[in-house]
Parts: sequence; C-alpha cells; structure tokens
Amino acid sequence: MCRIFGFRSVIQSQVHRSLVSADNALMAQSGRHPDGWGVAYYNCGAPHVIKSVATALDDNLFRRVSGIVTSETVLAHLRKATQGGLSIINTHPFQYGPWVFVHNGNIARFAEIKGQLADRIPKVLRRFILGDTDSEVLFYLLLGNMARRCDLARPGYPLADVVAAIRETVAEIVELTGPLCESDDGPPDSTYLTFVITNGTTMVAHQGGKALHFTTYKQRCPDRDSCSSFGPECERPTDDGYVKHLVVSSEPLHGENVWTALGVGEIVGVDWRMQLTRALA
Repeated sequence: MCRIFGFRSVIQSQVHRSLVSADNALMAQSGRHPDGWGVAYYNCGAPHVIKSVATALDDNLFRRVSGIVTSETVLAHLRKATQGGLSIINTHPFQYGPWVFVHNGNIARFAEIKGQLADRIPKVLRRFILGDTDSEVLFYLLLGNMARRCDLARPGYPLADVVAAIRETVAEIVELTGPLCESDDGPPDSTYLTFVITNGTTMVAHQGGKALHFTTYKQRCPDRDSCSSFGPECERPTDDGYVKHLVVSSEPLHGENVWTALGVGEIVGVDWRMQLTRALA
C-alpha cells in the first residue's frame, strides 16, 4: 500500500537524505507507490503542505521540496490508492488547523459503512471532508474524538488524550469492519489502520496492521562533538523518557539510527516536551 515517514526533533534538521538520497529513501520507494506524494513541514508553528499526484521518483518538485525542508517536524507520504481516485484532494497529508495526518491502510467495506462513520463525526468537522477516501474520514473521526477531550487548537495538546482518542477511533471502526488484519501482506481489502498524526509538537503513530518502525537514538551520532543538543539519550534507548528525536517510517532507513518495529495495535509518540510514550490501542 502506501509509505509513511514522520520526523520530530528538538532541533531543526534537514531530511533530504531520508526523503531522497539514502539507498532506500522515500523517493526510491515511490516506484511501488506511484499514486501521488505529499510533504508537510512546520514553519513558525504553522504547517505547510505540498502535494502532487505525480510519482515522487519522476517529480522534480519532490526533489526541490525535500532539498529545502529544514524543520523540527516533517510528515511525508507516498500513495498507492486503495479508496478514492487520483486527485490532490485525495492525496495525503490531510490537514485541519495545526493537525496533519497520513494513513497507510484500508477500511474494509468502506463504501457500505461510510455513512455510519460520517455520522459519528461532529458536523462542525464533517463539512471539511472534501475527498472520497477512507483515510480522510478516518482523520476527521479521530479529530472528533480528540476534540471531545481537549481544544484542538491548544499548542500543548496532551499526548494522553491523543492516545485515548486513537483507542476510541480504532474501536469504532473495528466494531463495523471486524478486527484489524495483523499481516502486512494480508488481503488488500482487509482493515489496516496504520497512521501518524501531529500538530507540529505532539506526534503520535499507530501500527494498525501495516508495518511501522520507529527510532529515537543512533548507534553513534556523527554530530556528537558539535551538536549543542547532544545528550546520552541520543545514543541509548528509552521507553518513557525524554528523547531528542522521534522518527517513524514504514521501512527502516539506512544509516546510524537504531530501528524498532511496532507490533499491531501499538502506539508510539512524543508530547510537546519530547517525552516518549509507548502504549497499546
């Protein structure tokens, strides 16, 4: 299906290597995921979203965007369409206010249950659904569950509330479709809810059947002698401490980062203070 890349750091960083120049960078994977791409990055606290329906490998705009993006928060997506036609409005990331969202997966029998899912989305949010993908409905269903817990515009939106809303959203969908498919290579029409959501400070990822990996440290940081933010956590693991960066990716990327595969139903995220949380949906 699709491919996801998310980056959150205490310092502004260049992500060109992860998106373009590494051997298995996102662009290199786009030959297998040809139905458009999108990159969201934050500047002065606001998301900037750039999308195209072209294949990233053949799109000079993807190279240009990847070359200039320097940010503390980046979210990127390569699309392989399962629901909805090829158009900009169906291309990820989706945005509402400060929140951006990418999804790798599928909602089984979406055409049959779309109305039931839409009925669970607050009207004030539902009217912003412009496309015809299951992913956009999933996004607004999640936002609705988040909005009932805390103001979506709050810069320090609590990570615990995002996790609780993810649990509620997944449960609502599974109630209608049956359980998540737990095999990455399972039938394409099964339910897979692997996604990442961020408002530029909080970033949370959920493994919903499609593979997702994360990293918070390197074997040895090449900038350890020059980076003003370097600390012991840059080169050692933690389950619930403070980290300097969180990277999530559908596939581990080559380099010094040490990657961990998330299990089905597992959530990983950081709050505005960069405190790491791992939990089950």
